Amino acid sequence: MRYIPVVLVFLLIPGGVLLAFYHPAWGAVVGAVGLVGTVVAFADYLQPTRSVLRNYPLSARLRYLLEDFRPEIRQYFVESDHDETPYSREQRALVYRRAKGIEGLRPFGTLRDVNEVGHEWINHSMAPTRLEGGDFRVTVGGPDCKQPYSASVLNISGMSYGALSPNAIEALNWGAREGGFAHTTGEGSISRFHRKHGGDLIWQIGSGYFGCRTEEGRFDPEVFAEKAQDDQVKMIEIKLSQGAKPGHGGILPGAKVTEAIAEARGVPEGQACNSPAAHSEFSTPVGLCDFVQRLRDGSGGKPVGIKLCVGHPWEWFAVAKAMRETGIVPDFITIDGSEGGTGAAPVEFADHRGAPLHEGLMLVHNTLVGLGLRDRTRLIVSGKLVSAFDICRMFTLGADGCNMARGFMFAIGCIQAQACHTGKCPTGVTTQDPGRYRALVVDQKYRRVANFHANTMHALKEAVESSGLSHPADLTPHHLMIRVNTRDVRSAASQYEWLTPGDLEGAQVHHPAFAKYWDGAKTDTFAFGS
Repeated sequence: MRYIPVVLVFLLIPGGVLLAFYHPAWGAVVGAVGLVGTVVAFADYLQPTRSVLRNYPLSARLRYLLEDFRPEIRQYFVESDHDETPYSREQRALVYRRAKGIEGLRPFGTLRDVNEVGHEWINHSMAPTRLEGGDFRVTVGGPDCKQPYSASVLNISGMSYGALSPNAIEALNWGAREGGFAHTTGEGSISRFHRKHGGDLIWQIGSGYFGCRTEEGRFDPEVFAEKAQDDQVKMIEIKLSQGAKPGHGGILPGAKVTEAIAEARGVPEGQACNSPAAHSEFSTPVGLCDFVQRLRDGSGGKPVGIKLCVGHPWEWFAVAKAMRETGIVPDFITIDGSEGGTGAAPVEFADHRGAPLHEGLMLVHNTLVGLGLRDRTRLIVSGKLVSAFDICRMFTLGADGCNMARGFMFAIGCIQAQACHTGKCPTGVTTQDPGRYRALVVDQKYRRVANFHANTMHALKEAVESSGLSHPADLTPHHLMIRVNTRDVRSAASQYEWLTPGDLEGAQVHHPAFAKYWDGAKTDTFAFGS
């Protein structure tokens, strides 16, 4: 039974010969198919590496073909509109429509079960406002910042050149310039493709110090200062961890280090470059604060922030205590949720490492409020945000701005094929193969980036107006409602315990999220101790 497909294919050879007497062309086609199929079948039978192919020559290839296209088959033919793996068809369609400038109205009411546990909504007002413009902005830059930046409340999250194709980087940056928002570089630093169209940049610096490193891989303050003072660079972000794989470093193989990637990162072409799990410029919370100040000084006083996915609570508490102790507070803090994506991450890290965005944001916000530091920094969030409701929800929980990565990837054509790490992205977004990324036409896709941002901001404007407010920053926990069970609905304000200024400065901390670890957090170490 296992070899029936092989026998049938083999029989095509004599069948083609017989058919050739009546229809030469068709006979040649059938015979050629039989010959090629027979050769492939015997190659499968003899190869030593795949046991399924050895046992089921030829027919097992159908299994591998279906496996290759499994994500597409699942998301287009099996899933419902709301199944998320990781983004639902409804979420992707929303981005595509807004990127193309197509209206996003829905007939016949919601498709969601509004009575299910966990359903959330934003309260509206009977006295809605009417706003002239919807270009909501937030000023980033604390009292020690000499060059504050007026940022959109929605910007592009960090995605490196190397992870994304040159055409993708160009389209994103051109769209950012067109739409008046910022483009975060990712830790791969600033490439020629980031500079081509002149969009505002948030330069992300990771543990590899790419773009500002010595030959040994240490931080180079002179090279940093030269690049950071460029007018296109508006803010600097120190990446401590990311939601998709917090606490995990990475290596870019030498084969992928092209001339352009080597130029951007400041590494030798063709040699593997390492992004360690931890920074070498500091090893304590106070050291981190000192590094923030060094970058602020080196950049000429531009806003400097940190990006982290919350892990051990006491480590974040120690950083917060170091801010109070040194007086050095980052101009912004980007909280990345464990929902965040990346081109490649171990499954265990993607699924079970790091705090989700909801919990991470509330912990960071409450800590800063309790220490009386909240007004000195801005909180930016990232992690599976795609709609205006997602943005509103984050503002009710304490955010000042949002970053999106995969939403903007969808805008330039990503179809969620989940082949980012293979180099075989079917739409040219996450590949360095010129034959593939040529399909991403920059002067078409940049418009979709700008459109997606503009239409999302318009939807955000309408949401703010419907709540009777004038800015997303006016949203509070009282506006967010959550169905706890079929009979109980509570606001985020009543469901969670929120701190007030000074709550963490007393002799004893009573808040349950803090009491266990607050006293053991020390500014001279990331380790927990009494």
